[in-house]
Amino acid sequence: MSRIDNVLYTGKTQTTGGRDGSARSTDGRLDIQLSPPGSSGKGTNPAQLFAAGWSACFIGALGLAARELKVALPADTAVNAEVDLGTGEGGYFLQARLYVSLPGVNAEVAQKIVETAHQTCPYSKATRGNIDVEIALV
Repeated sequence: MSRIDNVLYTGKTQTTGGRDGSARSTDGRLDIQLSPPGSSGKGTNPAQLFAAGWSACFIGALGLAARELKVALPADTAVNAEVDLGTGEGGYFLQARLYVSLPGVNAEVAQKIVETAHQTCPYSKATRGNIDVEIALV
């Protein structure tokens, strides 16, 4: 298991009511209503939040990888994340797909950037070996 030597940031939230409740950060910057996945509720759900967090983090990792290769990351870089909640033998599980767009970057270089980002992104590290993950350059 990996250990942190130097904490850079701690996200703090309080959630009440579970998937039909709300979540707020201690600094007040996040204040959202929650709804169960697939429901008609007006709030978001944990799968969407996980997808948003992972894709944002992955773009940061793409930037670091591009700098290492001395390549400019395109301004319109995008990551479309899909996180599935499903059941299987043993209960509930997640699986995910990340579709990475690096417009104008040579395909071979773009693939190297994506592979490097997947090795360094904290979300990718947290899920590696725990859930099925597909990452594709689009």
